[in-house]
Amino acid sequence: MLTVMAALGWLTPRRRSATARSVLAGEASAEAARKSSQDATEVSPPVSDEEPEFPVLGDEKAAAFFDLDNTVMQGAALFHFGRGLYKRKFFETRDLAKFAWQQAWFRLAGVEDPEHMQDARDSALSIVKGHRVAELMSIGEEIYDEYMAERIWPGTRALAQAHLDAGQKVWLVTAAPVEIAQVIARRLGLTGALGTVAESVDGVYTGKLVGEPLHGPAKAEAVRALAAAEGLDLARCAAYSDSHNDIPMLSLVGHPYAINPDTKLRKHARKLDWRLRDYRTGRKAAKVGIPAAAGVGAVAGGTAAAIALHRRRR
Repeated sequence: MLTVMAALGWLTPRRRSATARSVLAGEASAEAARKSSQDATEVSPPVSDEEPEFPVLGDEKAAAFFDLDNTVMQGAALFHFGRGLYKRKFFETRDLAKFAWQQAWFRLAGVEDPEHMQDARDSALSIVKGHRVAELMSIGEEIYDEYMAERIWPGTRALAQAHLDAGQKVWLVTAAPVEIAQVIARRLGLTGALGTVAESVDGVYTGKLVGEPLHGPAKAEAVRALAAAEGLDLARCAAYSDSHNDIPMLSLVGHPYAINPDTKLRKHARKLDWRLRDYRTGRKAAKVGIPAAAGVGAVAGGTAAAIALHRRRR
């Protein structure tokens, strides 16, 4: 069997390195997801009475993959997680300006400058370095109840439940830390989650990533790796997302759906005749991050970089 680097040998060094990191991140996320899926035994919360419009077939070779931010949850999970970490004094007020500036850059520039991205990742990793994985999992449970539970889109949750009712597995796929993604998946009664994997030794974060953040092409690699390990037929699987960044993941499956789509994804979905569904009032684009509440708590949303390790390009 060819190694990752040999298989990618035709690429330029820079492209080869980036692609190899995506593959590594995807494979690490798939492995973490499979290990945790056996623990997803909580009873799922009540589901909306709204009937899903998308057909879901009972097929053991099929599964569903759901993006998290603005697809399953209103806004960014990482924003709320950052608020929770700030509340628990994981970082100080002087760090907020830096994180907020980084988030503003990603927002306004519309591009992911390598230097800014590396700076954001280093800042995030420095925050979790030395903390125990179990500690972050426990805090994640608390933050879910405090900030996230009421922000789940009932319509998307009903779609996920339809897959579960058909006997299919349902996975979250997100750039959020895999431990936090697993908390959310478990609380929703889903099978498990694919997320960014931060390196840990003996249950303690080292301050390094395994591969890169699970974003864009890395999400597609994670889904591909998980499907191979689970014996799934991607042509019979479904994927759901709001973002054009997830087109690589959506393009992998036979049943791609655009949920609350951004402008670029909406245009792409219409061109390819993908199904669309928008749960936002008046079809207004939901802004990732800033809630109605102002002040330091809102600024702490800049720590979407903290733990997120990556800002989704909008």
